[in-house]
Amino acid sequence: MGTERKKIMLVDDNITNLTVGKNALIDKYDVFTIPSGEKLFKLLEKVIPDMILLDVEMPGMNGYEVIQVLKKQERFAAIPVIFVTAKSDDGSELRGLSLGAIDYITKPFSPPLLAKRIEVHLLVESQKRELKAYNTNLQQMVTEKTWEVVGLQNAILKTVAELVESRDAITGGHIERTHAYLQILVRAMKRQGVYQEEIAAWDEDIFCQSSQLHDVGKIAIRDSILFKQGKLTPEEFEEMKKHTTFGVQVIEKIRESTSEKAFLEHAKILAGTHHEKWDGSGYPRGLTGSVIPLQGRLMAIVDVYDALLSVRPYKAALSQEEALCIIATSSGGHFDPVIVEVFLAAVDEFTDCAARIHP
Repeated sequence: MGTERKKIMLVDDNITNLTVGKNALIDKYDVFTIPSGEKLFKLLEKVIPDMILLDVEMPGMNGYEVIQVLKKQERFAAIPVIFVTAKSDDGSELRGLSLGAIDYITKPFSPPLLAKRIEVHLLVESQKRELKAYNTNLQQMVTEKTWEVVGLQNAILKTVAELVESRDAITGGHIERTHAYLQILVRAMKRQGVYQEEIAAWDEDIFCQSSQLHDVGKIAIRDSILFKQGKLTPEEFEEMKKHTTFGVQVIEKIRESTSEKAFLEHAKILAGTHHEKWDGSGYPRGLTGSVIPLQGRLMAIVDVYDALLSVRPYKAALSQEEALCIIATSSGGHFDPVIVEVFLAAVDEFTDCAARIHP
């Protein structure tokens, strides 16, 4: 099967020019001769050409007006236009090119030269379309591969999170719930413009996903402590505290084998600082105030909020009102007071979420 012939439209009010142009091109192209801009647009409703050769000086719509209409309509904007005209001054040529024409040929023209220039321009346009299609396909491939990587990352993350929870059945579901609460808190912070410069530098999805590794260090805690049906002794509690530093070590080990930065950096900070307290009484480093990374200060509230609403061997689940009261009274002690204000302002969202996801 032969290659489909390109379609070229010649628009000129002079019948002689139309005849000369058609004769120069008919051997290689399907040529449509059109005597006015108005009739061009009627034909364009039925046929989309590969190129338009356009005269400037015509009654009714002149060539400049025609190309302006073409470029404003999405269906026709990509059709390459060449002006073929007797107006040979630099100003007219510059105007034509400025309006979007790809070339400007003056009359009288040499038919072989006209044919060659059209051939070259059609080749360039064809290559541009091929390049655009290639780039589109390449972008699609990159997007698909990116989602594959994200899917793999999420699958690994979910597996690790489930592994942690399988070793700490007492706090089952904690990771999923704190992830949901953290999303609510971050969005509330954005709405209220709190710590907005710092939060704006984060990818919200990456940050919230990384919270699922905040307790990953529990993998290294002895079963006798994790599974203890009762309150921990002071010595056992000191051992439990080590899950923060163990978590940092685990994530650092993962970082040695990947080029990923943001996700694991957030995860490391969350693992190492979610038990620090605003007044310096937390662990493992006893950090105070804004020295505690913002990620850790956010995680501290949602971590405690979930623990207060959950059953533990040493306590019953508290009511929503009791949990909110404890968080409010811990402002400036355990928690960043600014973040507590945001949390309490979004209390309805937390209440609704807790009602959905707590057992």
